[in-house]
Amino acid sequence: MENTVTSGVVQSSDKKTHRAWAMYDWANSAYNLVITSTIFPIYYEAVTASSDKSGGDIVSFFGLRIKNSSLFDYSIASAYLVIALLSPILSSIADYKGNKKLFMQIFCYLGSIACCMLYFFDKNTLELGVVSSALAAIGYCGSLVFYNSYLPEIALPHERDKVSAMGFSYGYIGSVILQIVCFIFVLKPQFFGITDGTFPARLSFLLVGIWWMAFAQITFAKMPKGVAAAQDKAHNLLVNGFHELAKVWQQLKKLSVLKKFLGAFFFYSMGVQTVMLAATLFGKKELHLESGQLIATILIIQLVAIAGAVIMARLSEKLGNLVVLLMTVFIWIGACIAAYYVYSATGFYILAAVVGIVMGGIQSLSRSTYSKLMPVTHDTASFFSFYDVTEKIAIVIGMATFGKIDELMNMRVAILALISFFLVGAFILARAQMLFKKQQVTAN
Repeated sequence: MENTVTSGVVQSSDKKTHRAWAMYDWANSAYNLVITSTIFPIYYEAVTASSDKSGGDIVSFFGLRIKNSSLFDYSIASAYLVIALLSPILSSIADYKGNKKLFMQIFCYLGSIACCMLYFFDKNTLELGVVSSALAAIGYCGSLVFYNSYLPEIALPHERDKVSAMGFSYGYIGSVILQIVCFIFVLKPQFFGITDGTFPARLSFLLVGIWWMAFAQITFAKMPKGVAAAQDKAHNLLVNGFHELAKVWQQLKKLSVLKKFLGAFFFYSMGVQTVMLAATLFGKKELHLESGQLIATILIIQLVAIAGAVIMARLSEKLGNLVVLLMTVFIWIGACIAAYYVYSATGFYILAAVVGIVMGGIQSLSRSTYSKLMPVTHDTASFFSFYDVTEKIAIVIGMATFGKIDELMNMRVAILALISFFLVGAFILARAQMLFKKQQVTAN
């Protein structure tokens, strides 16, 4: 094990800790694949679709009549908005009290139990299904705030790209394993004597909740509780949370490259996360693909994403993080343009492979880039809350925009509109790279 002390902060490098940390990606990515990307969106569309298309797929949600796909988009956007509002307070309190693992556990259990509750979702319990789906998203995103903040504590700066990529790789592998199990239940229910058409999907949701909660214990057993920051006795616990956030913001304003990176991350995340969240419904509603085709496509994306995360990490060693991220954003722009013109299953498969490569790369590299640009500090949860809040607000705007354009026009136009977000992100990334190079020249 290698250790270093910088500005009073002890950073350790231990392979077992790295693997235990990465196992949380293994645990929670089953939610991201089964609930967010494949079986739940397909099941949701089937349960909420009108029996005849004259109904326009309009559903009643607590008395509000709305298009089913727009309701899905808005519910996810609402969940991310809740996290965007909560995580700055909770993360700063976690730094203040030194109990970030407790908060990570609370959100993990909220999300996994909500997944289990989806077992009871059918056409007669729409409200239960939508609310449980939103709570699962809150649990997933909330736990990631604290999970991500461990990265600068458990890995040295030169290891963070590799360790971050390890986390995403573990996540893709673990989620694919459970997805295949669920895939067998959904496509071949007769093998198990299942006659209820809704049972295989509902069983999948239950398995995700159990899988998430069970494998998270490996991470919880190894991660440290956290170190309490110096306490300001002039403020109570809640007020001190805002006080600590204000101090972090003051530091961010002085870190010009990090500030620009966050701006770029905000805009390109609107596009990246929206595409990932809406891809399955796009295939179902616009291309009329069968459930088996859609699940197989998402599996392709997950498998290719493993290679994508590793490739991007290695490229970043040669070209630099910001340069590789800029290249990746332009590939995303090309993918959005291609999606507008895709009408065949074959075209969708090819596009899925491309998206898989850049999906794994941009997520992994964004996280490690932020951890490398941020200063050495005890307030890691507070710093990472800015990263996570930036992403969550981006998702809120991206999903709400996508849902509204879909409601007024269609999904193809909505995907094309996402290009504007990627272009702004690319412009700011280019400025961040120029500033970064200038600082390196000055330093040398």
